[in-house]
Amino acid sequence: MSETFTLRLKPETTESLARHAKRAGTAPRTLAQRYVEEGLRRDDHPLIDFADGPSGRRAKLVGRGLDVWEVIATVRDNDNDPGEAAAYLNVPASLVEAAVEYYGQFRDEIDEQIARNDEESRRAHAAWLAGRQALET
Repeated sequence: MSETFTLRLKPETTESLARHAKRAGTAPRTLAQRYVEEGLRRDDHPLIDFADGPSGRRAKLVGRGLDVWEVIATVRDNDNDPGEAAAYLNVPASLVEAAVEYYGQFRDEIDEQIARNDEESRRAHAAWLAGRQALET
């Protein structure tokens, strides 16, 4: 359930928000809500940032091209050993730990991203197999 919250902004901030919202194709209030939510998450998890991509908005490691869901999937693939995952990904263990901490708070969101990726991977593999079979006939 959401709650109404009134906020006064400087005119230049309101104008900037409107420009950003137009560029993002969303309402200013929706973008402001995202900024507040992501800002709070950044405060709680300073090694996590957010980015847009083909699959939508997602949490990622600061300064790396890795999404949190990718890190968590790698940890799982390495018997839930963050140290092994860090070695495999060639990133500091502290970044993997940051992703694990974020996952602890936003598990459903990250699990959904992992499931979407798994489904897309299965779909892509099936398409590849169908293409290979078509070439053989």
